[in-house]
Amino acid sequence: MLQNVTLTPSRRTLEFGIYRDGDNNLDRIQENVVSQAIETSATDRNVQFTVEDTTASDGRRMHTDDFTVADGRVGHVAAGKADDMSDERNLAQFVARTLDNAEASGANQTWIELVDHGGGDGGGLQTRDGSCMSMPDIAKAIGDGIALHVQEHPEDAGRRVDGVVANQCLMNTMGFADALSHAGVAFLAASPETMVAPGTPTAVAHDIAQHEDDPSAMAHAVVDDVMQSKYDSVFGSLRPAAAFDVLDLSAAKIARADSAIKRFNDDAASAARDPGVRAALRDDVKSVDGMVRFPEGRTLPWRADRPAMATYDAIANDDRLASEVRGAARAASAAVGDLVLAHRESASFDAFGGSDYRDAAGPTVHLPTSHRQIDPWAANGITETHNAFYDAVDQGKLVRAIA
Repeated sequence: MLQNVTLTPSRRTLEFGIYRDGDNNLDRIQENVVSQAIETSATDRNVQFTVEDTTASDGRRMHTDDFTVADGRVGHVAAGKADDMSDERNLAQFVARTLDNAEASGANQTWIELVDHGGGDGGGLQTRDGSCMSMPDIAKAIGDGIALHVQEHPEDAGRRVDGVVANQCLMNTMGFADALSHAGVAFLAASPETMVAPGTPTAVAHDIAQHEDDPSAMAHAVVDDVMQSKYDSVFGSLRPAAAFDVLDLSAAKIARADSAIKRFNDDAASAARDPGVRAALRDDVKSVDGMVRFPEGRTLPWRADRPAMATYDAIANDDRLASEVRGAARAASAAVGDLVLAHRESASFDAFGGSDYRDAAGPTVHLPTSHRQIDPWAANGITETHNAFYDAVDQGKLVRAIA
């Protein structure tokens, strides 16, 4: 006797959203993140991708394709005019759509990958007209997308964006980590330095899905995947990143890091009223190279984005400073270090002229030592100082004391 059978869709482990802004010079070189998604889903049925791809790489004028990728196949395709990928509302709608798909597929986790140019706390998702989304707006858009999903699907109110992969340059910053944490994001995978396009391999989605119950194993697998990847170029075989990290953005850890950094900033700024202390602090900060270390980057604005732990360690080891300042610096370094689940750096990154990144572990902080480094692109509407983290930890107080 035949019985009625109800077919239940296979339950996914991970919904991985790819938000690719190709409205600029990176369009062709970063388009393979989509082909990588097809390859990854064909070998890992636990992963489904939700993709928004703004591109002209097929020879047509700029347009946006929305689709899913699962089991090696593209589905649910919708094509239309080009979206404004640097519009906060557009990103929020994509986040909500990805969360909707995560609920429908029964995914346990949801991650978002941002694919484009990045500029640290200055923002990213730059379009060819020069506009970009500020770093606080990126984080806010993710939070708004979560709220949109909950509004439409109150039965799924517990779902969030578990992690963000920044396939963008320079986005491993304390400011971005802080903003994402406040939006409810648990993890950030990013590089503190510029990256070689196409950047982060989409195979990291498999690493995340494979280790959903073990954040440490997940983080190490993601970092290993990135740092071991190679891309062919006219300059030979290149790796995508000189340094890469996965950060734990738990509210408690971020709060401890913020508190420790604020205490250090306040103590150091107060002590810097003494000219000798000010000179010593400036020496220590300047001893740690900022990002964009390759020779051609000397005129770019991120020279003051310094690895936080290395900078605080340099100050903590300076015998010219009082024990209170050194202790506060040591505590700040430890609290930032507690955010780092996994990291790797290169001692000699060939793509950037053999530059040394052995101290580029963990997130960066914007710490200028001259006035011209504070916000060098402010005239273009790009600022690294107008964000909640910078204000909350009194970063400006220390910058004014030593710059």
